Amino acid sequence: MPKKHNKKYKPNNKNSRVRFQFFNSKSERTNVLALINNKCKNNPILVKGQGVHHLKDYLCSRRQLNKHYKQDYYDMEKLIINSYAEFEEYVGKVLGTSDYVQVDQDRINLFADATLDNQWIHVDQERAKEESPFKSTIAHGYLTLSLLPYMWNQIIEVNNLKMMINYGIEKMKFGQAVLCGNSVRLTTKLESLVNLRGAAKAEIKFSIEVKETGKKALEGIAIFIYYFN
Repeated sequence: MPKKHNKKYKPNNKNSRVRFQFFNSKSERTNVLALINNKCKNNPILVKGQGVHHLKDYLCSRRQLNKHYKQDYYDMEKLIINSYAEFEEYVGKVLGTSDYVQVDQDRINLFADATLDNQWIHVDQERAKEESPFKSTIAHGYLTLSLLPYMWNQIIEVNNLKMMINYGIEKMKFGQAVLCGNSVRLTTKLESLVNLRGAAKAEIKFSIEVKETGKKALEGIAIFIYYFN
């Protein structure tokens, strides 16, 4: 348990102090610290009567802070972007991770009907058990890809826009097959952001991971064009 900081105690291990490098921006740090202050009022990290601005004066394991607090922040809050300048702060940074989405047989069948792709490896469960190397039906690769917009909207909300355009996907490749009943989630990183005379071209490096295996179902770079007001 971390010690309380007081006048008699002078920490001499600089590595034990709370560090802020793992926050992506000043605004994110403010949000996370506010969350910590709200959730951990009785935690020894905070001395009674002191404000969150003094948090850096108390001792805490950086690993513990990352594990218990920053992850809670990402699980609870989506990233809010209100301007190009705010978006630019995240270049080279991880934007977040979505919740898991289960890919069940009903979802696979609906996608097969919509796309006219009714291959038995997707829709015939009995035959798949006997003949498929996966011993199960599997999701269409493009079904997994089609979940990207839904999961992307869980991670980020970009405001003050005239419009947004899906420009394309580069370097996209499939990896692990998604078996019927598996769950997938999206992880994203802002690879680059370019100002195109009033429009912002964002390149988002993404991967969609399978919960049951921990492997990537697919990855690539999604390109969006944002027109801010």
